[in-house]
Parts: sequence; C-alpha cells; structure tokens
Amino acid sequence: MNKMTNLRGSAVAGRGLVAVRAEAQPTAPTSIEGLATAFEAFKSAHTEQLEEVKKGKADVVTAEKVDRINADLGEIQAALDKMNLAIAARDLGSADSGASTPEERQYRAAFNSFVLGDEDKEREIKAAHVGGIKASITRGTDTDGGYFAPVEWDRTIQKAMFEVSPIRQLATVTTTTKAGWKELYSDEAWGSGWVGETAARPNTATPTLDVYEYSVGEIYANPLASQTILDDAEIDIEQWIAEGVREKFNLQEGVAFLSGDGVNKPKGLLTYASGGGHPRGDVASVKTGSASGVTVDELITLIYKLPGRYRGDARFLMNVNTMAAIRKMKDSDGNLLWQPGLVAGQPSSILGYPITDVPDMPDIGAAAVPIVFGDIRAAYRVIDRIGIRVLRDPYSNKPYVQFYTTKRVGGGLKDPEAILYHTVAA
Repeated sequence: MNKMTNLRGSAVAGRGLVAVRAEAQPTAPTSIEGLATAFEAFKSAHTEQLEEVKKGKADVVTAEKVDRINADLGEIQAALDKMNLAIAARDLGSADSGASTPEERQYRAAFNSFVLGDEDKEREIKAAHVGGIKASITRGTDTDGGYFAPVEWDRTIQKAMFEVSPIRQLATVTTTTKAGWKELYSDEAWGSGWVGETAARPNTATPTLDVYEYSVGEIYANPLASQTILDDAEIDIEQWIAEGVREKFNLQEGVAFLSGDGVNKPKGLLTYASGGGHPRGDVASVKTGSASGVTVDELITLIYKLPGRYRGDARFLMNVNTMAAIRKMKDSDGNLLWQPGLVAGQPSSILGYPITDVPDMPDIGAAAVPIVFGDIRAAYRVIDRIGIRVLRDPYSNKPYVQFYTTKRVGGGLKDPEAILYHTVAA
C-alpha cells in the first residue's frame, strides 16, 4: 500500500504546476521492481487460469485473482507513466527558467501590479523606464486594457498541459502569431515519358495543390478571487492564476484534440474516418475481426498495414480499459502481447510498440475505435497562437476580481497515412 501511495506523488506549490513532493517521488528501481513483480505474478496466475480452463475446471477464485493482479498492474503502470510525464514536464522549462532579460523582468513587475490592481505602481513602473523596457511594456499591453501574459506564464501553463494532455505531448506543435494555419498539399502527379531523339515533346501532367486550413478556436478560463486575497503578500499570484486556468485548458484541449468537430475548436484525431475533409483522404481502418472485441491476429495486421516509413516511431493510443483487455491476450506461442516498461522512462508495450494511455479514447465496443496506431507526430499538428491574454475585471462580480484568460489553440490531421484506426467489427 505504501509503495502505491509513493508512486502517485502529489503536486505542491513552489515550482510551477508540475512540482512533485520530494518525499513522495519514488526511486526508479523500487517502482520498476514493483511493476516487474506484479507482472510475473500476473503471468503465473493467468497461465494457471488457462490450464484450469483446458481441463474443464475453471476456478472462480483463480479468475478473480487474475483480474485483481491485472488491475494492480494497470495502476502501477499508470502511476509510472504519470511520474515520467511529470519529470519530463518539469524538465521542459528548467533549462531556460532563469534566462529573463531586464525588459522581461520589468514587464513582469508591471504585470503583477496590474494583477493586484495597483494602478499607481503600474504607472510608476511604466514612467520610470525608457528605451527597451518601456517598449516591452507597451508592446505587451492589449488595446482592451489587459496584458499579454509574460513568457513565464506561457511556460508554466504549457508545462501543465504537457503533463496531462498526451496528444499535445506526442503531436507536432506549431506556434504562430497569425490568426490560423494553412498547409499546402500536392498530389505529386508529375508526368513523364519516353521519346525518340527527334520526336515532339508534348506537355506532361503537372501536380495540383490543395490548401488545408487547420481549425482554430479560443479556449478560455475565468477564475476569480477577492481583492482581500490578492492584497495578501503571501499569495503567489502567478501560480494561483496558472492553477486556476490549468484544469479548464487541459480538459477542453484533451477532448478537442481527440474528438473535436472543428467548429470553434481543433478537429480531433478520431474524426477523419469518413469525409474528414483532408486533401489526402481519410484515415484507413483495420477491423478487429470480432463484432465486440479485439483479436490477436488483427492487432498484428494493424501493425503491418501501417506504411513502413511510419512504423519506426509508431505507438498505440488507448485507454486503461482497453489495455486491461489486451493484457490477457497471448500469441500462438503462449507469450503475452503486453509487456511492462521495466526501464526508467520506458512505457509498456504491445508486440514491441509503446502504449500511451489516452483517457478519452473510447472503450472496446461495437463500431467503436478503441485503438489508434501510428506515428502521432507525423499525423497530427497542434497550433498555438503565441500569447495568453489576461483581462482584469474588478467590476462585474464585486467583491471579486475576475481574470478572463484566453488563448487561441487549433489542431488537425497532418498526414492521414501516418495512423490507422482499429475499429471493432467482424
């Protein structure tokens, strides 16, 4: 029980949104040892269960034991995956966390005065500095009376999204100052032919170009606090607001990157099965071979139907319920398809390919797509409009101060050939 508690850890104030309490961070050997032990127990119990079935003596106690160990395996692996993501997210901004210029520091001071509602201090900072510092403050001030969040804010919120949004972590992320993002696609229909030495050279076919525009929407949060709390010098204003918007941004992004319809939001990874509107066509689907479940043979087919140029960086996306079902499956030689990640930072795998837990993926069920397989970085693009805008509103909801925080985020398919859907169908 203590081992599982330590694995989970807990976020604390002090260093952004991904800090993990020091005494709660497990050492890699202990965590991996627990996973390896549970995996060996699962293999043994599962083999025992299969032998009983073959003999016609299926034991309910043994079945319950297998299910219990299977569930424990899922919890341990999920805890390890979460820890690894937290470590990666913490490292994401560590290299340049102290590299702020005098202009950035001055802008941040003005921003904090704005957050606190100290207009006199804000004016004093603006008036006392000229040149680059004053220009920096001017450029960062929105015409509606708000501020664009400092660089440190972008970094803090991005780290939080990196921790909980696996699609963002795996996809290609593009930042832009424009309102949206368009990409050109060519059908590569170049013509050529053989001719004699003196024969005429007629015109050959020329490729056509199609434009694909990624769907972009505005994601927002509107946290509030009383002016009394803001006046408390012990309050970390940056961390408070960043934590306030984290849940809203992460929840909305995670769902949209997977199943968004493209209307005022990103177009999700699962929405290109038929008529998705991509210039290169729809994402191909491999049926599971069963009307209600997943089969071993079709999982193997799924892997080898993906073009070879994408298999080197391919992975499985699925939720924990699907993982639990596949964890019981064996190949023709009696080997389990699922293998735990027994090296620090290494995810669990199916047939040698890593697995990423995506909580919003569908469960196994008729006509569902519980598994996506492919190179997610080549397949999906996330568009970030640079800058998180904050408007301070002390009037609309007295005695509270609202901080209307917005960011424009988009997303869509880059290459439909880079992934495959695994659809539950006979």
